[in-house]
Amino acid sequence: MHLCHDITNISHTKSYWSRDVRAFLYGLMSLIILTTLGGNLILIISISHFKQLHTPTNWLLHSMATVDFLLGCLVMPYSMVRTVEHCWYFGEIFCKIHTSTDIMLSSASIFHLAFISVDRYYAVCDPLRYKAKITLSTIFVMILVSWSLPAVFAFGMIFLELNLRGVEELYHTQVGCLGGCSSFFSKASGVLAFMTSFYIPGSVMLFVYYRIYFIAKGQARSINRTNLQVESEGKNRAPQSTETKAAKTLGIMVGVFLICWCPFFFCMVLDPFLGYVIPPRLNDALNWSGYLNSALNPMVYAFFYPCFRRALKIVLFGKIFQKDSSRSKLFL
Repeated sequence: MHLCHDITNISHTKSYWSRDVRAFLYGLMSLIILTTLGGNLILIISISHFKQLHTPTNWLLHSMATVDFLLGCLVMPYSMVRTVEHCWYFGEIFCKIHTSTDIMLSSASIFHLAFISVDRYYAVCDPLRYKAKITLSTIFVMILVSWSLPAVFAFGMIFLELNLRGVEELYHTQVGCLGGCSSFFSKASGVLAFMTSFYIPGSVMLFVYYRIYFIAKGQARSINRTNLQVESEGKNRAPQSTETKAAKTLGIMVGVFLICWCPFFFCMVLDPFLGYVIPPRLNDALNWSGYLNSALNPMVYAFFYPCFRRALKIVLFGKIFQKDSSRSKLFL
């Protein structure tokens, strides 16, 4: 058995995986990191550069892409080393900074998803008053809440060690020994983290999708009747409604979010009640499943729309350096 640090016999065990397995894991996780960085960076550049994309909704997307980019830049590389090596080489203080930043950015990304679903709700369910309700000041408040609340929650809980209340001895025995660094919650703090970072924003997303789905379903029936009428008259089919497209996009959004984050958060909240029997390696794997959501966000929420696909082509082919490229027509 190899230890992270040979100076003590209480260190965490070092990875016993073969060199080939470790190389594969490093390659796979590096791919997730590069996809997260590349996709979100392109989204940030597109919204910042093209004037047609300077809308309140897109600034919310811009903020979410910034969160996901920082997660891929500041958190994932260190998590990759910890996951593959089963050791933490960067010290106790940086462990707290890394854990706090991880919780903050992951929660902030989820908060942005919830606010984006609220924005889509008003766009579909109350289109006549949408521009009056969803203004730049409204979006600014959404962005402020999405950043500040997770930051206060994450750094306050970790640096004040509120997550360890009542289980300090167990933590220092199982995790806090030399070479270990992972999120660790007592029963009360685990439930609080689950409610704040997952259950409440997730419930908002599910409720919004439920409402939009039934509105889109009614619109789809109307469109089908219209299609039957225009087809009988020998005309082209009526175009797909905005409501139907919004429902499909939001459905993909909710599905990806639940698939990526549900396993991690349910294991996190149940682990203290089960006596911390869930293996750390399983927790790490589920955590990476959550990270994957940040890599998929640009594809689901932005590049799904034609205007963003056109912006993507302009950025990738270097045409943004041409004169007046910021005024390119992205909406046909």
